[in-house]
Amino acid sequence: MRIKIILLIILFTGIVSCKKTNNYKVLYLGHTLPQTHPVHKGILEFKKSLEKKSNGTLKVKIFPDGQLGSERETLELLQIGSVAATKVSAAILSNFVPEYNVLGIPYLFRNKVHQFSVLEGAIGKSILEKGSKFWLRGLCYYDAGSRSFYTSKKAIRTPEDLNGLKIRVQNNQMAINMVNSMGGAATPLAYGELYAAIQQGVVDGAENNPPSFVSSNHYEISKYYTLDEHSSVPDVLLIGTKYWNKLSKQERIWVQEAADESAQAEKIFWKESVDQSLKTIKDWGVEVIIPEKSLFAEKSKNVVINFVKKFPEMGKLVKEIKNN
Repeated sequence: MRIKIILLIILFTGIVSCKKTNNYKVLYLGHTLPQTHPVHKGILEFKKSLEKKSNGTLKVKIFPDGQLGSERETLELLQIGSVAATKVSAAILSNFVPEYNVLGIPYLFRNKVHQFSVLEGAIGKSILEKGSKFWLRGLCYYDAGSRSFYTSKKAIRTPEDLNGLKIRVQNNQMAINMVNSMGGAATPLAYGELYAAIQQGVVDGAENNPPSFVSSNHYEISKYYTLDEHSSVPDVLLIGTKYWNKLSKQERIWVQEAADESAQAEKIFWKESVDQSLKTIKDWGVEVIIPEKSLFAEKSKNVVINFVKKFPEMGKLVKEIKNN
């Protein structure tokens, strides 16, 4: 029903994926993040760079704050060609491209340098291209940080502290398996319902990166934040193939170059946001815990083993990433 309402809005406001006006085209880009978010700032860099490279012949109109719907709904708009581009979590894309699932494996990357060496190299580019058969062409990855646990009543210092706790996760099997493997009770729940769920004790906590922990105001009702950094799922800037296929060769080059440049700028915005978010958390009185990550990594090993058993073709990709 909601997607029908969005389509009606698009119809009556004249929004189409690529509106050609006089001597320029307008690229419509929708996403769910607030305008203060570092990823939105990265998208602004994409707009700035593309308009400059094309000398104004390609313009970008951004619709933030979920104006065009949820991540799933915006993806559907890309697929039918009503919107040109969007930004979503790689976890959402795993519903279309199985390889994106691999990026959610706990402790897959050794550090940030290793992560982006993989994502910006041949492996990452190959995964981006695989979405084209679903009309969702990946342009670049944005840093979305590392997800860590936060709880309202009990501190998480070791995996054993998770025993019996209901932890909200995204509706993604990898995330569910990971929390369960560590002893927690994974509880998929809509993000918009999470504040009240923690406040009312429906769940005992959740997991996310520092900027999201702050922007959601979850730090107001969570006493503990444990920087175990169990997964580093990136965001992905996507362009619909229905729009991409209408571009000239030169226009495609401009779009890709602008995306790559925005990804580098977004990394800086992200680091600044993490630093500021951790300060905000501490100033509010939340206890920030630095645990022994190896304990959490050891507990989650079976998640990787079982994943590779279920999807043998992914085993090679996991090995390539770890050996990169």
